[in-house]
Amino acid sequence: MEVRVDGQDGNVTQALLYHLVDQARQVRLGSWCVSVVVMSHDPAFLTAFAESSLKGRLLVWATRLLVVTSLTLPQLHALLPAHWTFSMMNTIFLNLEITSSDIRVSTYSHLPYSQAGAQVVRIASWTPAGGLHMLIQHQLFPEKFDDFQGAMVPVTALPFPPHWVEEDQQAADGTTVRSYSGTDGELLHSVASALNFTFYVLPTTSWAEVVKLVEERKSLMAAVYHMVLPQRLERFDMTYAYEYAILAFSMRKPSLSPRWQSLYYPLTDLVWGSVLTLLLCVPAVLIMVIRVGQRRDGGSRLGAGSVVQDMAGMLLGQNLPRRLPTTSSSRLLVAAWLVFAFIIGAVYRGNLTAHLTLPKYPPRPETVEHLVEVIDRATWGPYGAAFKVFFGNSEYEVFQKFSQLLLIGPSVLEGLQQALDHNQAVVEGRRYMEHIIAENFTRPDGSTDLYVGRQHILPGLSAWPIPHDAPYRPQLDRCIMAVIEAGLYEKWSGDQMAKARRQSSRRQREHLAQQQQQQERQGTRTGRSVTSLTLTHIQGSFMLLLLGYSIAGVSFTFEVFARLYLL
Repeated sequence: MEVRVDGQDGNVTQALLYHLVDQARQVRLGSWCVSVVVMSHDPAFLTAFAESSLKGRLLVWATRLLVVTSLTLPQLHALLPAHWTFSMMNTIFLNLEITSSDIRVSTYSHLPYSQAGAQVVRIASWTPAGGLHMLIQHQLFPEKFDDFQGAMVPVTALPFPPHWVEEDQQAADGTTVRSYSGTDGELLHSVASALNFTFYVLPTTSWAEVVKLVEERKSLMAAVYHMVLPQRLERFDMTYAYEYAILAFSMRKPSLSPRWQSLYYPLTDLVWGSVLTLLLCVPAVLIMVIRVGQRRDGGSRLGAGSVVQDMAGMLLGQNLPRRLPTTSSSRLLVAAWLVFAFIIGAVYRGNLTAHLTLPKYPPRPETVEHLVEVIDRATWGPYGAAFKVFFGNSEYEVFQKFSQLLLIGPSVLEGLQQALDHNQAVVEGRRYMEHIIAENFTRPDGSTDLYVGRQHILPGLSAWPIPHDAPYRPQLDRCIMAVIEAGLYEKWSGDQMAKARRQSSRRQREHLAQQQQQQERQGTRTGRSVTSLTLTHIQGSFMLLLLGYSIAGVSFTFEVFARLYLL
């Protein structure tokens, strides 16, 4: 394949070069093993090829690139380190060097990580008389990333507990040293130890900048897990998928609304119906028994109204009636009714106490289907923009509706604070969200007004972002896979959660101790904290009292009018 540059416009040449690179990439994708040979003596053309091959994703590490040229040594030493294609990929240069006495071809390669640092090394030379002569202990295409030779490697990350935790510590010389921990931090330390490099974190202000530096190849990797999405793979590659990123949602726990039925809930409808039926039937039977006995004995007659009133009073736990029946059968009936009233009263009072102190809360959303029906909106951090597009392009109607409700921008902490005051949800990784809630929204008694939904929104694989066709990906994958197979990642995750719980518990104990000390100074110390019942819990009793007073008032009014009318 040939691109002619003589007498052509630069834009035309560039377009032809992109077309050539695209054709070459199709050949590379359809072949098991490909070697690319580029022949040019023009540094400008080699620079254009390096840029085009990088944008067109022509090369991977398995693809060997051989550049045949005739450049001066200063040009060669300036060209190789300046371009990712020549410095990082599997590339060697055959440079034709013509002297006055002989013709020699030297082989050069750029080693980004060596004992002497990044350098251009001369691997071999060839002369017509002596043939090929290897100058150093390297292959013609040396392996560049099995050992980083203790080099400093740039990475990007932002605090994301429990995966990435940054802590500033005081060193022995008085300086401040920043240390990195967390599950992904420990994973990066293990990879760095295995590949013999140290890392430094490039300063970034947002997650978009974290992956942007990776995309621009200024950072070799983003060392915090990212979910694998088609939209992301268009911008960068991912390492071995080592973790399941579980997206969950958090909302405010449903609060109790005042309900007058609180006195009705302790018993079921069937029990209430049975009690009312007995309250109608038993007095009727007792009236019949009493009247038969009075007719036989000739005693004074006991009115039906008095009997019903006495039976209802016994059911409500009032005193025994002043006039008891004289027959044995009526006394047995009253005794049975007393036992029944005692059992029903004890059961009702026990259930009522339990219902008021441990009330039944309204149902809360636990699934995505239920969530999109009840919330006004959902918030996510800036890095959730790719997920919004993903949900919007989904064929699942629930995801499409969820994408319309999703607002990108507020941080997790801000979103959770807003969720306490508004009808909205917060979307984030489960582990991270549970960590934030435990640190910032947990009371000293361990309770919180927020909860994390039981169903996962989108469980998926996650990995580290790396540049497209990164030549060191096989080494990273091998190290990450070894850590996962050893069970170390789950061990680090458990340690981080246990540490967070200990820190939260310590803060709560310190908060309680400060409260007790303040109460002792003010002389208002209480023995223990008791949760008081509010009007929300016992609204029914007040409504029942008002209803009784209203009925009594109406009855009193009728009695007064009746007495005045009779008089």
